[in-house]
Amino acid sequence: MPVITSIDDLKALHRARTPKMFYDYAESGSYTEQTFRENTTDFARLKLRQKVAVDMSNRRIARDIVGLPATMPVGLAPVGLTGMQHADGEIHAARAAEKFGVPFCLSTMSICSIEDVAEHTSKPFMFQLYVMKDQDFLAAIIERAKAANCSALVLTLDLQILGQRHKDLKNGLSAPPKMTLPTVMDLATRWRWGMGMLRTKRRFFGNIVGHAKGVGDTSSLMSWTAEQFDDRLDWDKIAAIRDMWGGKLILKGILDPEDARIAADFGADAIVVSNHGGRQLDGALSSIRMLPHIVKAVGDRVEVHMDSGIRSGQDVLKALALGAHSTWIGRAWVHGLGAMGEAGVTHALEVIRKELDISMALCGERDLDNVGRQNLLIPKGFLDEYQIT
Repeated sequence: MPVITSIDDLKALHRARTPKMFYDYAESGSYTEQTFRENTTDFARLKLRQKVAVDMSNRRIARDIVGLPATMPVGLAPVGLTGMQHADGEIHAARAAEKFGVPFCLSTMSICSIEDVAEHTSKPFMFQLYVMKDQDFLAAIIERAKAANCSALVLTLDLQILGQRHKDLKNGLSAPPKMTLPTVMDLATRWRWGMGMLRTKRRFFGNIVGHAKGVGDTSSLMSWTAEQFDDRLDWDKIAAIRDMWGGKLILKGILDPEDARIAADFGADAIVVSNHGGRQLDGALSSIRMLPHIVKAVGDRVEVHMDSGIRSGQDVLKALALGAHSTWIGRAWVHGLGAMGEAGVTHALEVIRKELDISMALCGERDLDNVGRQNLLIPKGFLDEYQIT
């Protein structure tokens, strides 16, 4: 059993144990991958300010997220295709999150369906919605999320048009994988992954196949999906979805202060400052750079969450110090899942919790509510290098 001390340890195991097309799907960005890289390198530019001779006992890192209790301000962000990283991946991840006491959000593009995850968990989870043109499908999947007692709807706003990811095209990404010679040779070396896939019946997009009109197999799914992302999504359509849902609503993909102000006026329960992990608009600023500008724009009118680039508990601490109420991890938990299933997701959460707790204490704080910019050393020009209004 390897000793896991960081997310990088899980990442190395993930790469060794998972087919290349699925590892690359997780560990890639769009076009030149500039934004994908800067999501992490900009975090590294922020330094923590050490304080000594302070009482570090009785530390508290728990925090409610949209009114729901969590053991730390970290949730498992929605990630598509996770049932291809590890057999029944979404079920494993949801179970790990539930036991750990943090939110799990299921992607529309998951392999396991809403019903699969609900059947194998005991507490409500969140559901992430991609807005499709098929109105019957849209209404039905929202009703399915209600029937599963999902605790919040996470509406992704930054994927009206799919950003191009070169690695996915070159790898011929599909679920299940197409049996080309390179793919067969790659799968032959991933026996642990293959055995898990042989034992499960869940190898397709469970929320779509058998639910969308005319989608009964993989070939029809790919053509349906390519045509279905709603490029006309606007605030009027978002309002209609809000009214259709009727519950807690989180708007994900906010990267501009003006959009944030509109979302706050709109009455969202939370917004997620996110550039889709660098997988959509390449050349956009990193989420951590945009975060303080968005926090300033909305004040305390709406909970501000952040994703994209978080790989450690120290990253979580830095995001909180710049005003985030909570954070979401994507690749960090997917690396754990690909490495060793549910246990790997738990390891990822344990790594982040320990780093967050210890780093907070060494910064002289014992309660997350007291964390702020006083705990950071921010490079000159980091916050005002670009004119943002």
